[in-house]
Amino acid sequence: MSKHNRRTFLKTTGALTAAAIGSTAVPGIASASAATEKPAPMPTRNLGKTGYKVGIFSLGGQAALEHPHNEDIAVPIVERALDLGINYIDTSSIYGGPERWSEQYIGKVMKRRRNETFLATKTKERTRDDSWRMLEKSLQLLQTDHIDLWQLHDLGLMTDIDQIWAKGGAMEALLQARDQKIVKYLGITGHYRPECLIEAIHRHPFDCILMAVNAADPHHYSFGDQLLPLAVEKQMGIIGMKVPARGRLLASWTPPSIDAQKHSWEGMAIQTNRSGPLNMREAMYYTLSQPVSTVIIGCDTIAQLEENVHLAREFTPYNQKQLAELTARAEPVSKPALFFRFYDRA
Repeated sequence: MSKHNRRTFLKTTGALTAAAIGSTAVPGIASASAATEKPAPMPTRNLGKTGYKVGIFSLGGQAALEHPHNEDIAVPIVERALDLGINYIDTSSIYGGPERWSEQYIGKVMKRRRNETFLATKTKERTRDDSWRMLEKSLQLLQTDHIDLWQLHDLGLMTDIDQIWAKGGAMEALLQARDQKIVKYLGITGHYRPECLIEAIHRHPFDCILMAVNAADPHHYSFGDQLLPLAVEKQMGIIGMKVPARGRLLASWTPPSIDAQKHSWEGMAIQTNRSGPLNMREAMYYTLSQPVSTVIIGCDTIAQLEENVHLAREFTPYNQKQLAELTARAEPVSKPALFFRFYDRA
């Protein structure tokens, strides 16, 4: 597709200013005894050097939002998230399979409420032309003319870096889309191993990074050792994901059968028959006590969403002793909780 046709298809009114959609909430804790008292606002943090004030809990585009034919459940979750003051929504061109259900559901809400949130999506493609096609479809499904953050999805191997930065690689699409004001900020995402993400940061001054950060992280291929400090040094917006490890860190998680796990991508390398040691408050507060801007968590129900928002509103940081204790408790389930670092990517 020619650049002229892309501009015609992707015409935009210009980049949003962060001030227009930002939150000015300050940290606070609601009074549990005052039923009529207004709930505490969502604490906010800087999204790196973007200038955007992001709530510390954000909505992820998986869980209910990636299931097919799930509009009656998924769309109300997105609506309720905005009602509760969540001002960052993350999705991807691969969430929900070829039909891209996640972008579809979010788009049904964005059609009416686009100015209420910072919207992030991703391209898994590694070439310029394929990434452009992904972006065009994302805009169509999300029912918007601009994306706040467009990210390179799931950087895991150095071959990803070689393809993305080659002539005709995906990096060309990201830079062109930003220059044409179709997207405002550029980012990278990953959960496999830290080296590839470190190399990407050295190659380009990305605005944001979406990375796996949970209580099991220090035990295997840690992102906290070098990657997280580098992102802080570069003043990137840091979005934490895999916070409860798709439930594997939680005592409330009921493991599927070993056979069922073997047939899911999450269990291809690591199966387990035991629940985790943490509750959701501990899992979330561990990650929020790191130097992250926000955490994204996918939700299956409105009740689950509301509980996560409640936890975020009550957040107070853990000290180093508490963090070390949670890390130690996570060790026995650390491999299943980091399943995404052990499957074969060859």
